[in-house]
Amino acid sequence: MLLRSLIGQGRPLPRAWAARLLPAFERLRRETELDAALALQAPHGGPNFVAPPPRGLNQTWEDDLAMIRATPPEVASREFATSATGPSARDPRVRAVLDSTDAVSRIAKAMDQAWHELLAADWPQLRAICERDVVHRVGVIGEHGWAATIESLHPGIAWHAGGIEIDFFRGGTVRLAGDGLVLIPSVVVGHIAAHLEDPWPRTLVYRARGTAALWGEQETVPQPDALTALVGRARARLLLALDSPASTSHLARSLAMAPGAVGDHLAILRGAGLLVRARSGRSVLYRRTPLCEALVAGSV
Repeated sequence: MLLRSLIGQGRPLPRAWAARLLPAFERLRRETELDAALALQAPHGGPNFVAPPPRGLNQTWEDDLAMIRATPPEVASREFATSATGPSARDPRVRAVLDSTDAVSRIAKAMDQAWHELLAADWPQLRAICERDVVHRVGVIGEHGWAATIESLHPGIAWHAGGIEIDFFRGGTVRLAGDGLVLIPSVVVGHIAAHLEDPWPRTLVYRARGTAALWGEQETVPQPDALTALVGRARARLLLALDSPASTSHLARSLAMAPGAVGDHLAILRGAGLLVRARSGRSVLYRRTPLCEALVAGSV
């Protein structure tokens, strides 16, 4: 999805990100076969094999890359035929890649280089935002149930018995038929994306909470000048970030702060009665106390 944004087919990138990434992106287009992968992207879709949905939180780029490389040539050829229909697919250099017997491995190599040069450095922070969103959604499921959780992802999604309806996709209700539904938070997706065709699991990709600061968008809550004056800027940032429970490592990555400093601040805030902590699996999650909620609400 980052590549789609860089070619103007996805959510526009923040100016700072675009200024930093575009020179490397244009160089990769010249020096690698990345244009062959880009030629497969249409405004409202693209080939499934270059963007396999993850099976869980522990899936890595190396796992994705292995799945891409394992794509049978005949499957890739069918997707080339349906996806590579735009003007860029007629470029002789691109056509030479798509028509080659090793097209899958050449596209995978270009995408691997693009991942390492365009995304790897930012990935820990972006992953932390997505992990925090997962913690939040699990809480919503427990409190309000699946239907409310699904419909909270986007106003165009409705839950019906046995399926979901996405009003801006063709085909009406998507029947799940016991196959399950994978939910994937993303910091790059504009509104919603989906994998709805076999052999992939039915998957919704939605915008994660907490991406507004990355994009320089107007926050839903103004800057808390009173809270900052009371506890300091760093601790105010932490308290605002804890609108849903999070661990020390998640907060450090999502706010680009040193883990030791985050731990020190959390200990002080907990000692002041503003935070409580509880174990969740292998993680210790911090959450705001009622006193803290009142302070945050009263400072804006």
